[in-house]
Amino acid sequence: MNSPVEPAQRKTAVVLGHGMVGHRFVEALRSRDEVGQWQVVVLSEEQLPAYDRVGLSAYVGEWDASALALPGNEYAGDDLVELRLGQRGESIDRAARKVTTSAGDTIAYDALVLATGSYAFVPPVPGHDLPECFVYRTIEDLDGIRATAEAAGPGAVGVVVGGGLLGLEAANALRLLGLTPHVVEYNDRLMPAQVDEGGGAILERLVTDLGLNVHTGVGTSSIESADAVSGGAGRLRVTLSDETVIEAALVVFSAGVRPRDQIARDAGIEVGPRGGIITDLGLQTSDPNIWAIGECAAVEGTCYGLVAPGYTTAEIVADRLLGGAGEFPGADMSTKLKLLGVDVASFGDAHATTEGALSVVLHDAAKGTYAKLVVSDDAKTLLGGILVGDATAYSALRPLVGRPLPAEPAALISPAGAELGADALPDDAQICSCNNVSKGAICGAIDEGACDIASLKKCTTAGTSCGGCVPMLKKLLEQSGVEMSKALCEHFGQSRAELFQIVQVTGIRTFSGLIAKYGKGTGCDICKPTVASILASTSSEHILDGEQAALQDTNDHFLANMQKNGTYSVVPRMPGGEVTADQLITIGQIAKDFGLYVKVTGGQRIDLFGARVEQLPQIWQRLVDVGMESGHAYGKSLRTVKSCVGSTWCRYGQQDSVGMAVLLEKRYRGLRSPHKLKLAVSGCARECAEARGKDVGVIATEHGWNLYVGGNGGLTPKHAVLLAGDLDDETLIRYIDRYLMFYVRTADRLQRTAPWQEALEGGLDYLKQVICEDSLGIAGDLEAAMAQHVAGYQDEWAAVLEDEEKLSRFVSFVNAPEEADPTISFDDSGERKVPVLLGMPDVPLSTQGK
Repeated sequence: MNSPVEPAQRKTAVVLGHGMVGHRFVEALRSRDEVGQWQVVVLSEEQLPAYDRVGLSAYVGEWDASALALPGNEYAGDDLVELRLGQRGESIDRAARKVTTSAGDTIAYDALVLATGSYAFVPPVPGHDLPECFVYRTIEDLDGIRATAEAAGPGAVGVVVGGGLLGLEAANALRLLGLTPHVVEYNDRLMPAQVDEGGGAILERLVTDLGLNVHTGVGTSSIESADAVSGGAGRLRVTLSDETVIEAALVVFSAGVRPRDQIARDAGIEVGPRGGIITDLGLQTSDPNIWAIGECAAVEGTCYGLVAPGYTTAEIVADRLLGGAGEFPGADMSTKLKLLGVDVASFGDAHATTEGALSVVLHDAAKGTYAKLVVSDDAKTLLGGILVGDATAYSALRPLVGRPLPAEPAALISPAGAELGADALPDDAQICSCNNVSKGAICGAIDEGACDIASLKKCTTAGTSCGGCVPMLKKLLEQSGVEMSKALCEHFGQSRAELFQIVQVTGIRTFSGLIAKYGKGTGCDICKPTVASILASTSSEHILDGEQAALQDTNDHFLANMQKNGTYSVVPRMPGGEVTADQLITIGQIAKDFGLYVKVTGGQRIDLFGARVEQLPQIWQRLVDVGMESGHAYGKSLRTVKSCVGSTWCRYGQQDSVGMAVLLEKRYRGLRSPHKLKLAVSGCARECAEARGKDVGVIATEHGWNLYVGGNGGLTPKHAVLLAGDLDDETLIRYIDRYLMFYVRTADRLQRTAPWQEALEGGLDYLKQVICEDSLGIAGDLEAAMAQHVAGYQDEWAAVLEDEEKLSRFVSFVNAPEEADPTISFDDSGERKVPVLLGMPDVPLSTQGK
């Protein structure tokens, strides 16, 4: 950033800690410091720059630290921010205003910001320091847990000490690693800080049904190494206070956190009696040049352990350093999360500690749901609540805390009761607690033209952190008067998904029949190719049969990609990247005979450029003769299944990735879809096939395959996310069948899998329920539809070569079928053959196409 302030006049802010809150402070200060008053030095004890610690559990299974990285966490291009990874602050010289780092460096500061966070509390249980004992706090912690779990093998027992929020997340991580989790909670219920006895009972039943073993009302007495205990089946022998003994492979402590305030203590800065660096409402410590933010700060004596109040403290200190007078407004300690697939939410005075508070409870043990509202003594004001099993009402209820209820309390949580809409909330109601965004700010953005979730996120930041407020954003859009049309185009008022269902149910097989009954007019270049794709997706008819031929766009019309000079490219399929020597020789001879430019593609196949339309059948006849098929590079369909060599050749390979890639490509070849589809199979976690950048990515594990979905390249690249892990071949293929067919049926026109997944109500959790748990009861139907596709597959080019009528379309001039297009020419005087473009005679060849 350019700045008018001279370097000698700049002040230095040193930040100790580069977690989520420390990073938020740096972003806030730099974005507001328009004249460059401050330069920032950030000390990060971890070797990784700031990452999403709230989403730490998402690291399990994917094991990709970059997926958790916070945007802009390396401050690339900002000369006023220096990030030192692997260095922590060791001591503070308050008189000299200097910090000594773990590397021995001394840094002078004008303002020191302590963002040291917290550490995991480990109770002083005998044996707590054994090498098989861990905490659940950082990526490094999870890597250690993973290594021990893999060494122990599937089915080994893992014990989690602590049944709070992080404890249940840790238990889920162990479950995903193939262990059998036991959760030990000293209190009489799980998540005692968030739920009451009734909610805890439902929660315990739900997680027990999912495979957790729960021990409540007991402590951990001792942990002994199996080496010291004869006959132990695990590496550790864990003894509980009720004398229960658990043989375990590892123990994870998740018994709460404590503020990291030692560096402040050593410097003589005031700390609280129970820990935490004491600050005023402006986050200033007892030293006027030192500030504390996030979990290490005790704001007027109170520590806040959630990221939302941490972000608020960061914003306030940034404001103060630039001359502002912001003060901490208090914190919303509400939480909403999904633990092991179970919804849990707690907000406001959930435990009814307010004098005179009344509780209204709906406990449905049969359905596994628990809802409780805490109201004032006159039952007119909402004070708080608890939701377990079903937390859909959370986004509407939480902003009403401290406000009059719009209906009877029981009606708000009853399945047949009053529906609480966004219009019941006042403008100052906080919709996004993570980023402190009010209903008024969101409605203002809608008034200024933000008419979908993506644009609301971009201009307000609401929904960009935990995502819990996204359902309310949708309600605000719906109730704002913004018309969110689902029409495919002016000729069809239905969406693509609705048209797919109509075709499937009615059996209509022509565009004219569909538009006559369900549309209007004669169609356009939007609806015609879309309907053509739907018709191709629901049958094995050739896309150039009958009326369908006229619906196709140029590429599908000639079964090839048109290039910029009117020629076409030829891309034969090479399943999994495999090709025979004879096929390679044929490709080379074709290139020589027809003067084609040859290029190897990123999808592990060969592209031949420069074929005239009348040459396409001649080229394809020779390719078909050596057993090659259309690669569908021209269609919205499966393109390639990329692979590494896998266990067949590679010494690191864990499964036969080539064999799986060939199987998948031959299974899904020709599958027409809303957009192109790319798959990849990697033989190990080294990921040489880049599977997580594909719509469907498969990565081998020691025990099977991990299945990732929704990865896309392009303008807005997305990593694929883990759908299921350690699958056998049969289950893997079954899940992919369901996923692809569900996408084909429900996605919008030209919608890639990544935005389709993001747009699904419930996101990845919903997708897992549909694909893995068959929550909609359609798995059998999806599998049958894919089986029908596989059975009915025919190579499009082979079929054309056997049909004189279809062959007749491959001419440059209908009235002179033997004549070639004289306007097509090339220049091959340089190192590679390039097209000469009409209308550009004076453009140097070296610049054409750039």
